[in-house]
Order: sequence, then structure tokens, then C-alpha cells
Amino acid sequence: MIDPTLIALSPLDGRYARETESLRAYFSEFAFIRTRVRIEIEYLLALSRDVHLVRDLTDAEISKLQSLISDFDLDDAARVKDHEARTRHDVKAIEYFLRDQLVGTPLADVIEWLHFGLTSEDVNQTAYALALRDARDAVILLALDRVIAQIAMLAREHKATPMLARTHGQPAVPTTLGKEFAVFLARLKKQRASLGAHCFEAKLTGAVGNFNALVAAAPNVDWLAFSEKFIRAFDLEPNLVTTQLAPYDNWIYFFDAMRLTNSILIDLAQDVWRYISDDIFKLRVVVGEVGSSTMPQKVNPIDFENAEGNLGIADALFAHYSEKLPRSRLQRDLSDSTVRRTFGVALGHSIIAYANIARGLERITAHAGKSRTDLDAQWQVIAEGAQTILRAGNFADAYEAVKELTRGKSLTRENYHAWIEALAVDESVKTKLRELSPLTYTGLAEQIVERVIK
Repeated sequence: MIDPTLIALSPLDGRYARETESLRAYFSEFAFIRTRVRIEIEYLLALSRDVHLVRDLTDAEISKLQSLISDFDLDDAARVKDHEARTRHDVKAIEYFLRDQLVGTPLADVIEWLHFGLTSEDVNQTAYALALRDARDAVILLALDRVIAQIAMLAREHKATPMLARTHGQPAVPTTLGKEFAVFLARLKKQRASLGAHCFEAKLTGAVGNFNALVAAAPNVDWLAFSEKFIRAFDLEPNLVTTQLAPYDNWIYFFDAMRLTNSILIDLAQDVWRYISDDIFKLRVVVGEVGSSTMPQKVNPIDFENAEGNLGIADALFAHYSEKLPRSRLQRDLSDSTVRRTFGVALGHSIIAYANIARGLERITAHAGKSRTDLDAQWQVIAEGAQTILRAGNFADAYEAVKELTRGKSLTRENYHAWIEALAVDESVKTKLRELSPLTYTGLAEQIVERVIK
């Protein structure tokens, strides 16, 4: 047999099929059909249980209906697709499939209650909300947690490892390697909390959001209360003020949080890439790997490069969702439908990137000797501390004096200490100046790392 990954159009189902397989349970066509079958069955059961429009069902009949959910398989999905080929309407195809399952059974008399008073979006948007919520909990957060754990480990391990910081690409005040990771850790922890706390909205409000058909057929039912209870039964947040579509604003909050999370990770990938380029980090050599088809010595930061590309694709889609989905012509149009079917694509490229970043972080080793050499060659980076100490000692024009010594120049330890001895200041001030060193001028970096990790 031909390996299907070799002829897949999308790399998510081809080259990266193994990395994205976990999302198929939520965003494949099969998963989408199965979830909508579940919603239709749960709705039929609720019409019987909660508002008694459908006759009381026996335990055996309830089990039969629930089995249509639990036993739903690829053959069943193919039958739905056969109906869709004729109807060109995916939700009506599901209704026809369910009708087929009940014909000739004791449940034949409740067939007309299938999809009773609903519009397709009552089913579709609930299904997508479930897919987004469940994929977040079972896949996305777990992949992100792996990255966060790696960053926390590096922050803790290197909280006291001094390194040369750079602002505008130029040598700047020293920091620690752990502190640099702690900044990313703090940012990602906030985003993780935001993503995990998000409550997805869904709707059951009818064709234009007013329950028109339901009220016409059963005016004595409290349809607002029914809708709220039905949606909450899925652990979703009901939106009762809608058109045919529930506004996508709620989902866009989640997509925007995903996009910001990914942007932070692009920032991380680019910084680590630079640290590897500058020899601050070494990449562990893996036996059998090749870094270049022509240069045998190469060990490339491919995990971070791969992540950056995949995060960019994901964020482009998330940005499109934020731009496209809040807009709908009047009650609705179908231009959102094809966009929604790419939700799994955006999440797929995200988890590929998360896996690559986690793998890349596992392979890096700090080259502490290089950091110490860099700092010892750049004594001018303590200029900030020197001029601040002089200011505190009431030295006139302290900034200008240190600027004259350091700006655009490479300063050595010997030059710096000779300058100190020539200063007309108290010995206590000179003592503080002598205590400055690029290797120790890291402020409260260690304490900040501890706070973030705690």
C-alpha cells in the first residue's frame, strides 16, 4: 500500500501527520460529523426529559439513541457523506442519517422530533465550541506545558549564570541566562492561564436568534431556560442574544490569546537562535543527524527555525479569524463556514511548533566559558553602575565623565581601575566602583528568577 502521508496535500496530514494526529479526534471531518450526531441525539433526549414534547422514552430506547453516539464509526460517517452528496447540506445529511437509523424501530414515532425547530448553526457552532474546548484541554495546553516546563528548568539551572545582554544589538548591562528565560516563562504563564480559563460560548436560538419556530410550535415552553440548560450541559457558556450565528467574539478572545502565545514563542525561538549563533549555547550532537548536504561540520538550530515558520503560519490564520469572523452580511452568509474548517490547521501548526521548541530546548547546553569571556572583554557595560555610584556620591557631571571613558570604546579591567584611582572622590565611593565587575553586575536577576519560578 502507498503511504498516505506521501500523497497528502497538506503537510499536517503528510510530513507532520504523527505530530498532529492527536487533533484528528476533534477537527477531522469524521470528528465533526460525530460531534454533530451527538448534539442532535442529546437535543432529542432533552426534548423528552426536560420539556416533555417528546414522549417518555424507555431505558432501552435511551440506550439505543446513546449507542448512535458511542458506536458511530467511519462507515456511519460515509453514510452521512452519501446523503450530503445529494443534499449539498451537511447538517440535513446528518438528520437524514439519523432518520434511517430509527426507521423500523420502536423509536420510529419520534423521528419528526429530530432537529426540531433548530437551525444548522445551533448544531454547528456547538460542535465547534466543543472541539475547540476539548482540543485545548487534551492537546494544546499539554503541548504548551511541555515548553513551559523546559523554560522553567533552564531558568532555574542558569539563574546565576552571567551573560552579556544586548540592547539595539549592542553590548549592554549584564544579566543572567536564567533571567532571560524567566521573562519568557512569566509571559507564557500568563497566556497559559488565559487560555485555560477561557469559557467557550455556543447557542441554541433558532434561525434568526428569536426561537421563532420553537415558540410557534410549543409556546408554553420556556425556551430561553431550555436553551441555557442545554448548552450548559456541555459545559459551554450559552449566548442567548444572537442572530442565526452566535457572534464569534468569544472564540476570537481565545484565538487572540493563541496568537499572542505564539508571538511570544517566536520571540523565544529567535533569541535562542541568536544565542546559538553567538556560541552562548551549544547544540547537542545527535548521532546519525546531518546538518548540511555539503558541510559535514554543521549542527543547525533547525528545531527553532521550524517552530518559527509554523508559528507564523498559525498566527496568520488566527489573525484572519479575528479579521474575518466578526463580520457577517446581515443575519449570516456562508463565507465563515470554510474558514471555520481551518481551526484544526491553525492549532496543528501551533502544536508542531511547540513540539519543536521543546525538543530544541532539550538539546541546548550553556557555554558558560563563552559568556564569561564576552563579559570580561566588555568592561564598558558597567558604565551604568559607575555613573550611578558617582551620582550618589555627588560627583559633578558623572554621566559625562563615564561617557568620555566608555562611549564607543572597549574598556579593560586595567583601564577601568586606573580610571578609578585618578578620580577625586571619597575612598568609600572608589570602593563601590572597584566592586563593580561585568561578571557580578547582575542586580536582582537571581531573585527575580526565583519569584517567577515560585
